[in-house]
Amino acid sequence: MNRIFVAATLAALAVTATFGKPDRAEQNKEIVRKVFTDILSQGKFELTPEIYAKDFVNHGATKDIGLDQAQASDRGWRAAFPDLEMTIEQEIAQGDYVTVLWRGRGTNTGTGNGLNATGKKADGRGISIFHIADGKIKEEWTEYSGVLILQQLGLMPAPQ
Repeated sequence: MNRIFVAATLAALAVTATFGKPDRAEQNKEIVRKVFTDILSQGKFELTPEIYAKDFVNHGATKDIGLDQAQASDRGWRAAFPDLEMTIEQEIAQGDYVTVLWRGRGTNTGTGNGLNATGKKADGRGISIFHIADGKIKEEWTEYSGVLILQQLGLMPAPQ
């Protein structure tokens, strides 16, 4: 009788341990959500060390940049769009990778990233892929239309 009780108790603990914790994909999605909700939308750059690996690489279309340059760019967007609101429209996680379809909205009332204040609103969408290792973002690939943003701000002519 004691063996059955011990076996049942161990089985219950194993089930609780398995189902009581979020899986790795869910943990990785939560890390990525903090980028959009806390850092980009609220400007909480002090959270960077807990979210990004020190050797983080952002793989750009023409060159790769490290964490300092990537954060400078993010700070530039926040400066140019003080009311920047980033929302996640779709997210997919598999293993150590999280892909996010996101939307950014804001009013260009500040200067940053080479933009002068226009007072106009911009609304754009992009897609980012994040690689998470050891609980931190190690790599990122992002694509969005900078041309669309410039057109909305009146800094580039819209197509005819």
